[in-house]
Amino acid sequence: MPLDPVPMNLTNHFLIAMPGMEDSSFTKSVIYLCEHTEKGALGLIINKPSDINLQGLLAKVDLSLGRDDLTDEPVFQGGPVQTERGFVLHDPMLASNEEKSEAAYASTMQIDGGLEMTTSKDVLEALATGAGPRRVLVTLGYSAWGEGQLESELAENAWITVSADERIIFDTPVEQRYDRALSLLGLQSWMLTHQAGHA
Repeated sequence: MPLDPVPMNLTNHFLIAMPGMEDSSFTKSVIYLCEHTEKGALGLIINKPSDINLQGLLAKVDLSLGRDDLTDEPVFQGGPVQTERGFVLHDPMLASNEEKSEAAYASTMQIDGGLEMTTSKDVLEALATGAGPRRVLVTLGYSAWGEGQLESELAENAWITVSADERIIFDTPVEQRYDRALSLLGLQSWMLTHQAGHA
């Protein structure tokens, strides 16, 4: 009797859009997957800056940014879902004197592999006081797939995947992130074809 296939789990992976990607929201995008289960997937585009920076975003919620290192940090277009809502991808933050499992912020998803993603305003308030996570990537909106949807897009060659590298998220210039993510697979963009391969 055949065993059930092990469900695919691409949490803490990059999805890299193939050249044939027809959805303009995702053309040449690199998405960091925060969660991937049999019910679906959720991720943030890490290489599409919006026209607002972090200082401007905090001003919209009546906060001033207390971190000089983040003043010019762009806010990214994380995806087409809930584009009015902020999502903060950041280094793990544990509440002081708490158990290891206790997150520092009210609404934080702890991602297998090390990073955290927070949607509550308290992380922005921490940045306003000059505190908060050392490294942050802030998006408006996120990307989501329903049950089986991402798997079928992968089967259609819409994306290639690779284990995520935090240096690409936080330390690589935005315009280099797509090529740097491909280089994790030993690929360059000119090597990719628009056609899906079918045997």
